Amino acid sequence: MIKAFEKANINTMQLSNRLVRSATWEGMCDSDGRPDSKLINYYKTLAKGGIGLIISGYTFVRPEGKQLPGKMGICTDEFADVFKEMTNEVHEAGGKIVIQLVHAGGQADEKSSGYPPLAPSAIKVDQFPVIPVMLSEEEIRNIVNAFSKAALRAKTYGFDGVQIHGAHGYLINQFLSPLTNRRDDGYGGSIINRARFLFEVYEGIRSVVGDSFPVLIKLNAIDYVDGGLAFEDALWVAEKLSQKGIDAIEVSSGTGASGALTPVRTKILSQDKEAYNLDLALAIKEKVSCPVMAVGGFRSLEIIKKAIEVKGIDFISLSRPLIREPDLPARWINGEQSPAECVSCNKCFQGGLSMGGIFCALLKKKENNNLSFSE
Repeated sequence: MIKAFEKANINTMQLSNRLVRSATWEGMCDSDGRPDSKLINYYKTLAKGGIGLIISGYTFVRPEGKQLPGKMGICTDEFADVFKEMTNEVHEAGGKIVIQLVHAGGQADEKSSGYPPLAPSAIKVDQFPVIPVMLSEEEIRNIVNAFSKAALRAKTYGFDGVQIHGAHGYLINQFLSPLTNRRDDGYGGSIINRARFLFEVYEGIRSVVGDSFPVLIKLNAIDYVDGGLAFEDALWVAEKLSQKGIDAIEVSSGTGASGALTPVRTKILSQDKEAYNLDLALAIKEKVSCPVMAVGGFRSLEIIKKAIEVKGIDFISLSRPLIREPDLPARWINGEQSPAECVSCNKCFQGGLSMGGIFCALLKKKENNNLSFSE
């Protein structure tokens, strides 16, 4: 049997296979962050499509931490019923779902959130749309508390775990990066201090959800921006998180200011362009005791099999292919060998911003016009 399709565990969470739907903005929520029925149906479809684990789109833990419109929020108890419906639908379809928790920090959008963005330091950098407001230590503590409250809500609502978003230039990544963190207090300077916010977030979450509830992290291994988070520092952070009991690390890279080395790279049209974070993930795996997920450009079963069976990575994460083919895992599990049809054009996001949610724009064009497509 192909190892990618074998059952696996993350803490107490039992998964049907080692394929993970990586978190992606879906744009299917109300302006206040309440999920709508379209998002619930989307997760249900993913579960039916055979993916081992669904990680939700990035979900803000405080209103000022919102970035894009249609983004999900878990900073209030008012959405309890709809979240319970979401987790019930996924479970009834045979799936597992973890919610990703985030504060966008300096990358938040005031037009979407209604608040000025907050960040470790009030500085101008390419990844910030405007100069943010510097967080006070009291505000930092409040945000740490918000992550804990959000995690406890997630557990209460039936989610199978939580994932902390520590990548892609959002607030936790901003604290880790010497480019965006110029503080001279206990949260700035050395990597020991720059990682303090992340460790407080993790420890706060763990204290309220307990040891048996899965807590994961998406972590940048490198920012690919001048002066940003370096691999050596990320490796140290991963080791410390493993020692503290993190249940899995999903390894990514890049920010919105990383140019061609963005987290969602385009033109992945051949196998040599796939798995662009795999070597980083494997290097981290050598230093940690928890399972490690690799995300970034996986499109073919052959590359996935090699990554797990030869290279030794624990889980493979992918998302854009599932926007086009939500049943891709089932197709592979049932014996098909052809790669994902996704051409990594990112039009799914561009169209989603104007159409109220992600969709494969090229597939829609093909269906509407009966045209073949290429990129």
